[in-house]
Amino acid sequence: MPSGKTVKLIVYEILEFTAFVAPVFVVLERFAGLLRDISNQDWTTYWLIVSVSVAYVTSVTLLAWVPLEYMVLKRRRFIVEISQWRPTVLTYLVLSTAPCFGILIASSKVQVDADLRLDQFTELPVSLVLFSMIFVDIVEQLRPHRLLAPADDFDTDMTSPVLTHLDTVTTISAQMISDPVQTEDTPNGVTHPEPEVRNGVPPGRWQDGTPTRPTYTPRTTNTAYLYSTRPRAYSGPMKILWRRDPRAELFVESFMFWLDTVEMVRIGGIPDVFYSAWVFPVYIFSFVSTLRLAITPNNPLHSWAGVVLQDFPFFVLRVALLVVFGYVTPVLFLMKNLIVCLTYVYFTFLTKLKLFRRQSMF
Repeated sequence: MPSGKTVKLIVYEILEFTAFVAPVFVVLERFAGLLRDISNQDWTTYWLIVSVSVAYVTSVTLLAWVPLEYMVLKRRRFIVEISQWRPTVLTYLVLSTAPCFGILIASSKVQVDADLRLDQFTELPVSLVLFSMIFVDIVEQLRPHRLLAPADDFDTDMTSPVLTHLDTVTTISAQMISDPVQTEDTPNGVTHPEPEVRNGVPPGRWQDGTPTRPTYTPRTTNTAYLYSTRPRAYSGPMKILWRRDPRAELFVESFMFWLDTVEMVRIGGIPDVFYSAWVFPVYIFSFVSTLRLAITPNNPLHSWAGVVLQDFPFFVLRVALLVVFGYVTPVLFLMKNLIVCLTYVYFTFLTKLKLFRRQSMF
């Protein structure tokens, strides 16, 4: 009987392969049906495109997907040394997501050229492409972790770095000492020990007798716990509400992470946009934003990639769409793109300038 690890490996591989081939089959079959309707029920075109989809999936599976998965599972040297990006996810984006987005653009083009509006490729095909992409990301992040163990049995910090230690702030705890301090009793009965004298000079002075600078003592701040996401034990009557598992949170965070891209793809499904030249930049920029998926989780490149590959292009495109088509996109996402770009530039670059490093500024 196969072990649990083997069963989990087989299930993961089946799920990833299904997410790899299903969007291609569905989108190409929908495109074949569209061309059949445009050409007055020409079934030859339909079956030709269906056979092309089968040939394409078979070819990329045997020539790219299977060899890559074999090298990943066998932990070949050049695969193991890759630490900044994920080869499996990048292969999925290039061989599955990119062709699907290209077919969506082609479907708009053939309908515009035929002066017909038969199919907008909404709902199932588009949602399936995005869902498969998100699902592959979730499977890749779940691979290193067990599914039957409780959350306490492994590292809970799977998706994002958190503050796990108490920060310290420095406070002035002593004044300049001009004379050796003598031991005296405080009102609470606590005595201060006499400072150690080295080379005939007390610690309050330099060797030439001049007073030293004030000494500083680190003090632990009592608000650092507010920024820690480590689960804290709670034994009250409502302890069930305090339970959390990072594996469940991973699913939520993965879907939330792609809401902006999902909204942009939704704009491409609006008839006025879909049957116009604006469908090209909408789907192209949407695919470019998905390239962030290839970067490993917790990689510092995520901030830069998020601004360059998504927020800034989406901001420019949304402004143009609002000018041309009106309120086809919520202003909330427009403000999100703008604020993300501005805060990234300010905190990453401007705060390093001498003007913004003055201590008198808040």
